[in-house]
Amino acid sequence: MAEKILVEVYRKKTVDELSQALANPENRLDTGSGAAAVAAVAAALMCRAAAITAKTAGGGDRLDYICRNGEILRSYMVHLIDEDVKCRGPLRRAVKEGDARAIEAARQPASAIPAEIVNMMGKLLELSAELCPQCPKEAAHYLRESTELALSAAGSARDFILDMASHCSDETYRFVTRRENELLMEQLDSKAKEIRALLKQES
Repeated sequence: MAEKILVEVYRKKTVDELSQALANPENRLDTGSGAAAVAAVAAALMCRAAAITAKTAGGGDRLDYICRNGEILRSYMVHLIDEDVKCRGPLRRAVKEGDARAIEAARQPASAIPAEIVNMMGKLLELSAELCPQCPKEAAHYLRESTELALSAAGSARDFILDMASHCSDETYRFVTRRENELLMEQLDSKAKEIRALLKQES
């Protein structure tokens, strides 16, 4: 009889269970899963602000677009909690087997989900910036909170990517990875400043 393989679904866990699993270094969860969970909350707060705005402003095509895509991002970030565990599977196996070449080859794919989180938080901030001019005062703080959480999720994901890259022997790859992420975070910081300025004008 074939051995049963138990697949643990982390996105279905409570916040308490998820945070306990993340705190345990023996668990398969890592920074990418935690960053994805934070990113999902960031998207949820933007969705909340968008829903209040839609109720106040009476909707519209662009507002519908923001609401719809905000929810897509929220759902996608929840999905990435488990995808991060999967993307690091080859690295875990290579480390267990002690295969130096396989470990080297698996480090870049192991950063795939954190890299996606950084990119998608840029998309979330773009939606937030577009929402700002219509957002009523009572919902503005949700956008500010969403912005700060989006930056935190992206920043922690970026730190994981840089740590993975630091172990690679290819100096060019290390440099390019570091520089690309510096530029991405500069773009995110710039968009966050724009959002803060727009919300300040509206208050």
